[in-house]
Amino acid sequence: MKHQMEGRWDQIRGIARELWGELSGDEQQFNAGQIERLIGRMQEKYDLSREEAKKRVDDFLREGR
Repeated sequence: MKHQMEGRWDQIRGIARELWGELSGDEQQFNAGQIERLIGRMQEKYDLSREEAKKRVDDFLREGR
């Protein structure tokens, strides 16, 4: 349950980064927000720690899938 709550918070933080990226025209911030939202979703859905969810997302992005 703890990881799920942290995941929801990371999703909210990711949305805020995306919005800031849109408002400021900063594509890098927008993309970082999307990645943060994905990490949060993985934490929530699979009950993973932030570190494990981030590792899985990083591995996925590195492999280019």
